[in-house]
Amino acid sequence: MSFELREHTADVAVEATGESLGAVFAAVADGMAAAMTDEDPGTGERFAFEERAESREALLYDFLDRLIYERDVRGVLPVDHEATVRETDGEWVAEGSARGVPLDEVHARDLKAVTYSEMDLSERESGWHAYVVFDV
Repeated sequence: MSFELREHTADVAVEATGESLGAVFAAVADGMAAAMTDEDPGTGERFAFEERAESREALLYDFLDRLIYERDVRGVLPVDHEATVRETDGEWVAEGSARGVPLDEVHARDLKAVTYSEMDLSERESGWHAYVVFDV
């Protein structure tokens, strides 16, 4: 899995690829973290979470939004993401985890929100592709 930060007017975008849906979710989340800081001191405890949604795109949005929520509530920068994604009874489920680096240990830039603007989540010959714009 991999990601690249893309310039996007006043916002920032992450373009990511992965062999599976879970891998591309984790890659976008890693890109989101990279948009917030260049640092990772390797500290912090892992935490787990689960999100559910009616579509893959809504699930990606909720997954990333949950990480922003965790940042704001826990006072940590989620990094080193892992995710699995599955469809169960017509509902999409993501089980994720991240390591929460205490915000006082890094110089973090503000990232306000994930957006649906230009969002792409598609399966390609080489695996999964995602493009997500974040409001800064």
